[in-house]
Amino acid sequence: MGNALFYHLTRSPAESLLPVLIGKSLAAGWQVELRGTDPARMERLDLHLWQGDGFLPHGLAGGPHDARQPVLLTLAGQGAANAPACLMALDGAEVAPAECQALTRTCIIFDGGDATATARARDQWRVLTGAGVAAEYWSEESGRWERKR
Repeated sequence: MGNALFYHLTRSPAESLLPVLIGKSLAAGWQVELRGTDPARMERLDLHLWQGDGFLPHGLAGGPHDARQPVLLTLAGQGAANAPACLMALDGAEVAPAECQALTRTCIIFDGGDATATARARDQWRVLTGAGVAAEYWSEESGRWERKR
């Protein structure tokens, strides 16, 4: 059974955290699904991940080689054909408790400057922990990422 890690962004955008999390996931040997809710944002993330400092091989869902992608960018409601061990959800993308339990890790990344995003993350926390998913809360409020208890 996997766990859910909630990342509360307060100092930097998701575009800064994602390459770190994706890099660690790939180093662990995991396939990754990066799930969002807005097609335009996922296209921007696609470009960002190619143009960053490191090489993060990935693809947008809907291509001919989805099953072979180490990181597959999807939209809520699309399936991840790459059999991910890790799901990273952005912008309030739906994550079901059964998904978390079937994966090694789920990362829920939310913008602390957006009241709607914070409320959505709190709802997701309640639903997931209520279903027995172990959850951790991570904050960058101090200037570096720390697990809060």
